[in-house]
Amino acid sequence: MKLVAVSGFDYNIIHFLIDWNCILCVFLLILFPLSGLSAPQMENHTYNEHVLLLEGLNVTHQSSYPAFFLLLVIYIFTMVANIGLTVLICMERSLHQPMYILLCNMSFNDALSITTFIPRVLSDIFKASAERYITYVECAIQAFCGHMFATTGHTILMIMAFDRYMAICNPLRYASIMNNKMLVKLCVFAWGVAFLFVAVLIGLSVRLSRCRSKVFNPFCDNASLFMLSCESVFINDIYGLFFTALFLIASIVSVSLTYIRITMVCVRSKSKSLNSKALNTCFTHLAVYLIMLMTGFIIVFLHRYPQWSNHRKVASIIFSLVAPCLNPIIYGLQSKEIYKVVKNMFQSKIMSLRL
Repeated sequence: MKLVAVSGFDYNIIHFLIDWNCILCVFLLILFPLSGLSAPQMENHTYNEHVLLLEGLNVTHQSSYPAFFLLLVIYIFTMVANIGLTVLICMERSLHQPMYILLCNMSFNDALSITTFIPRVLSDIFKASAERYITYVECAIQAFCGHMFATTGHTILMIMAFDRYMAICNPLRYASIMNNKMLVKLCVFAWGVAFLFVAVLIGLSVRLSRCRSKVFNPFCDNASLFMLSCESVFINDIYGLFFTALFLIASIVSVSLTYIRITMVCVRSKSKSLNSKALNTCFTHLAVYLIMLMTGFIIVFLHRYPQWSNHRKVASIIFSLVAPCLNPIIYGLQSKEIYKVVKNMFQSKIMSLRL
């Protein structure tokens, strides 16, 4: 039994997917930092129904500079790593395979995910706590984008698990099943499902009237929106529970069953090369999934203890950076194809400089 490479791909469709991702990435990266860094100027410091006050991070003047530079360095590294990986997959024809196209979507999603809130957090660090204003529209957009990109991360990881299952357990049918049409459908599914479910989630919160104007978070999320209201949020709680349970159970069950099946195939197989390649690829994917799952659980756990609100704020920022920061490192180190392409690029650059 051998792993077979994808053949017969319509590269026009592959290029369409890649070009669309790159164009949309540039557009959103320009849009979100501008919206995240902007804040209304209110000379008399009065509130109105369209303006909210972000509590932000409670840092002292002495610790504000280390916190700012630490977040800035992590943000720059994460953006460079994810955008670099996205561009590398876009430019290198040998990486135009389903696994790497899905990885391109993951890196694209990670770059957008941290861009929705880190620029805003950085801009608020040096502001007084009474001057961290944000419009309600910006808050709603930030909450929508944050939840959408987090949900998309889970859907992409589920699809990547399916891709690995087909490549290892059905190698002879892999090229025919994971063809260009299926790849387009899976990419549309990953982003479309997240968009629809999160649109309903945020829509239920936006419909509520508001009686408060302070957000007790460093950035906006769905809980921040519906906590601004004095109305009953029973429907929000029910849908939020359904939304969380659906994606959590779906991701855990699908990934668990996939890797149980892959393990069984590896145990039965006598091919050492198959087992080595399968375990290496699956370990990478599983490590990324577990990191995302654990960080999410820790943030949800800290939400249950109001007395740990300051710890929760720091954890929500740090853990939201962990997965996007580690993903390109893990995939870059474990993927021999990506490592080979990067190595060849550096060698060619060095040779050209010597000449």
